[in-house]
Amino acid sequence: MRKLSIAALLLGTITVAAQEQEEKGRQIEDIIIVGNRNAKRTKLETPVPVDVINIEKIQKASPQVTVQDLLNYVIPSFNSVRQSASDGTEHIDPVTLRGMGPDQVLVLVNGKRRHTTSLVNYQNTVGNGSVGTDLSTIPVIAIDRIEVLRDGAAAQYGSDAIAGVINIILKKNEGASASITYGLSGRNDGDTYQAGVNYGTSLGKKESYINLTLQLSHRGKTTRTQNHDLDIFGDNFAYPFASDPDAARAADDEEISKRGLTRDDFNFQIGDAQIRQGQLFFNSEYPFSENFKLYSFGGFSIKEGKGFGFRRLPGEKFNVVSSIYPNGFQAVLGSQVYDVSYAVGAKYNVNNWLIDLSNTFGSNTFNYNVSNTNNASMGAKSPTRFYAGAHSFLQNTVNLDVSKNINRFNIAFGGEFRFEQYQIKAGDEASYTQYDINGNVAAQGATVIGAGGSQSFIGFSPLNALKKDRHSTAVYADVSYDLDKKLNIDAAARFENYSDFGNTLNGKLAVRYELVKNYAIRAAIGTGFRAPSLQQQYFNNSYADISTSGAGIVTKGIFRNDSEAARILGFDKLKQETSVNASAGFTLKPLNRLFITIDGYWIKVKDRIVITSNITDPRLADYGVESGRFFANAVDTETKGVDVVVSYDWKLGKGSLNINLAGNYTETKITDFHFPENLGTPQNEFFGPDQINIIESLSPKTKASLGLNYGIGKFNFLVRNTYFGKVIRDGYPFGGVQEFSPKIVTDISVGYDITKNINFTVGANNLLDVFPDRQIYENSYYGVFKYAPVQMGTLGSYFFGRLNFNF
Repeated sequence: MRKLSIAALLLGTITVAAQEQEEKGRQIEDIIIVGNRNAKRTKLETPVPVDVINIEKIQKASPQVTVQDLLNYVIPSFNSVRQSASDGTEHIDPVTLRGMGPDQVLVLVNGKRRHTTSLVNYQNTVGNGSVGTDLSTIPVIAIDRIEVLRDGAAAQYGSDAIAGVINIILKKNEGASASITYGLSGRNDGDTYQAGVNYGTSLGKKESYINLTLQLSHRGKTTRTQNHDLDIFGDNFAYPFASDPDAARAADDEEISKRGLTRDDFNFQIGDAQIRQGQLFFNSEYPFSENFKLYSFGGFSIKEGKGFGFRRLPGEKFNVVSSIYPNGFQAVLGSQVYDVSYAVGAKYNVNNWLIDLSNTFGSNTFNYNVSNTNNASMGAKSPTRFYAGAHSFLQNTVNLDVSKNINRFNIAFGGEFRFEQYQIKAGDEASYTQYDINGNVAAQGATVIGAGGSQSFIGFSPLNALKKDRHSTAVYADVSYDLDKKLNIDAAARFENYSDFGNTLNGKLAVRYELVKNYAIRAAIGTGFRAPSLQQQYFNNSYADISTSGAGIVTKGIFRNDSEAARILGFDKLKQETSVNASAGFTLKPLNRLFITIDGYWIKVKDRIVITSNITDPRLADYGVESGRFFANAVDTETKGVDVVVSYDWKLGKGSLNINLAGNYTETKITDFHFPENLGTPQNEFFGPDQINIIESLSPKTKASLGLNYGIGKFNFLVRNTYFGKVIRDGYPFGGVQEFSPKIVTDISVGYDITKNINFTVGANNLLDVFPDRQIYENSYYGVFKYAPVQMGTLGSYFFGRLNFNF
């Protein structure tokens, strides 16, 4: 339902002026698109919380340069942390809202559903087993504002809106603007370059426009590692495991010296991946008459990433071809991610009935290239570069939306048809094949000289390759009632049919009541659902490998939910997640410029889809499978939390001070497990403590931010402290449980208007160079991973300068 921003949320949210007339004028600009189809609602009149983030103002002063990083420091219930050494997840940051998964947040652009990525997170990161939307594909300079609906909205928008909705509104203004940013970490790495230009103009008719954006960016890699205990040339992996650690270390030192090297030559590259990106976006509308107009928007993004896998040491003879890499190697995982979106639609007004017919297309393709590696089973004939395959996802959505205001009622209804397609493409043969000593594809009982496939990332094979699609059809209706801005009632219902799992019917009711002027209560309750994504249904990367038990050539990896291996173990076909979402809160305006909002929420999810731990079962051996992971509706979860936002505008001297305090507490618990009845696997193997930890305690339960933004004359000053609460990381089955203490990150900036149209800003993110606690040794892979990518990540201090131009 078209919902309210929690009063001037954090830095960059629309400032509310003191005078009633001025306030009324500002609210006209704050009409909310996300939530329900009542186009007359402002952010101060909606029955559930919506944050409205003015991107131009916040981006001008903030150190962050991507959408997900900006929101991470503005909305406490939003979380995004860069991952390291995690294959594709290094290149696309998973984002979460209210402690739920990345696939339980729906992203819209201009109110239209945006496609997800083709990437499944499966490297035990936040959002493990889920598929999210890559917010970094949308250039910041193209965005006018972002509306974040913090409430379940599946009854209005369909699948994925269990935790909430992020609606990105593109610019449509005339004129030109540009921004150039350069930044560098306090350790002289992670250099950031970003240059963007935005241009808008009329198409020769009143209310027509076209707005174009070009943005280019580069983020350098960072190194946050240590390497003290690795047994480089021995076979113990780490000195503590050697019978004589001192002798093993001395032997390594001697060999390193003999080769004219130092220990630094064997360091792991652990940190942020290098990312280069180019984006071209547009937004346009043309009225043919007073009642009929066409609109279109979309964009193209290409992202090239360079991440790093685990280092292979010279002593690892089974993984390393010594004649090619006498000193071992650390593989480089290169990505090429192409993201395309295009929407076209028509709006027609007949007798005050507003009709909107649109078609929205989106696709995401992720290509894998592995270099500085080998296929050890090929010996000296092995290539060192491999194309490891690709996956892609395509989505096309047709919407018909109809609405009308009748007295105090707003009536809306419509329908949606959506087509989705998922594809996996095989890589080079050498990227996935285990060869025998004669150079043939290894069969059961064959003699091999080393591990098969491209080390660090084994390519997709023809057995993994597939092309699957589905379609869904939905109808919806919602009704809202407004009584002199004192009482707001919204009701919505949605019926949806999927070609691959059937029907779902969901509803929602939300109410806001103003007790006295400027003091209101609000509440909502609704049901929701999330359809299993095609990626969860069909992603697989099983591969041939040498059995650890001496059984010869076996198959390992991730298997499809409908595979023979899944059938043997008794896994059911994936079905929808269902949810119940309830919220209640207060909006207070005790002073003319002071806003306070408090919102509590409760989200119950049944049959949540997760990826299991690695399962071994004797029955799999009959099919040549040693172990596997599977997607399953394996758990039920319950999430409880509260959001608090306080915003105050204060005339201080000759300037204006905006104070924003926002905080969130979220707790998610697994309330039940769903195991296949005939699966004899212990819970620790089916869904281990590490997997439970990812859902329950790997993200901060508490997060808060205090922002002070003071403008006087040509100067603007920002000081913002962000509190990241404690998290827990369980290193099972190889490590232990560690609690990471809370941290506070300080951002500052100083901006100066050189002229009316040119602004220069300098500042820092994490000014005090705060890091997460160091990992305990047993979780650090023999001391290599000094820090885990939790809380605010592992970048440390970061300093930037930015020039903004308006023409």
